[in-house]
Amino acid sequence: MSGFAFTCTGVRADAYAAGPTLVFRLRVTASPGTRVHALALRCQIRIEPARRGYGDAEAEALADLFGERSRWGSSLQPVQFAQVPVMVQGFTGETETDLVVPCTYDMDIASSRYFHALEEGEVPLLMLFSGTAFTGAGGFQVEPVPWDREATFRMPVKTWREMVEQHFPGSGWIRLPRDAMDALLAHRSRQALPSWEATVEHLLHTAGERTP
Repeated sequence: MSGFAFTCTGVRADAYAAGPTLVFRLRVTASPGTRVHALALRCQIRIEPARRGYGDAEAEALADLFGERSRWGSSLQPVQFAQVPVMVQGFTGETETDLVVPCTYDMDIASSRYFHALEEGEVPLLMLFSGTAFTGAGGFQVEPVPWDREATFRMPVKTWREMVEQHFPGSGWIRLPRDAMDALLAHRSRQALPSWEATVEHLLHTAGERTP
């Protein structure tokens, strides 16, 4: 059976994607002399929050995910980020390819809340690989990619922020149930408020959370 190793060498925000998208650069290495016709891979990406430190403001923002800092010894568990397929073209020895990861800024998603809470530094990621390899020099063989193939990578927080800023400059968004949205729209209409920002500001002021 052929051996495979994976290394993530970098990441960038895709400036031309229709939605928020990260592009990881992936180096794939096969056993010496192995002719690989193609690799059909599946990559699961997890955030490993225990592999970095956090400031007080970050810890406060992460409380809804992991609880109080005193509980982090047991609650700081991995967070699922993405699961994406990638097809690697034929090569011998070593090659590089892009791993394209569509993202969301939906704050109901744990990974988005985690990224949003970080102020600086890096995000510790673990990439887990599986799939099928099509190999053979004089023929054609089908081999599984072992389930224990993985790679670690530390993604700069600024890369995530750059990606979000490209698609949601200076803003964010939340998803609401339809009945809540209807009630919010009715409140905006009754108060003759000019925008959604003004509507939320009015509600915050009424609740005593914001000064006029």
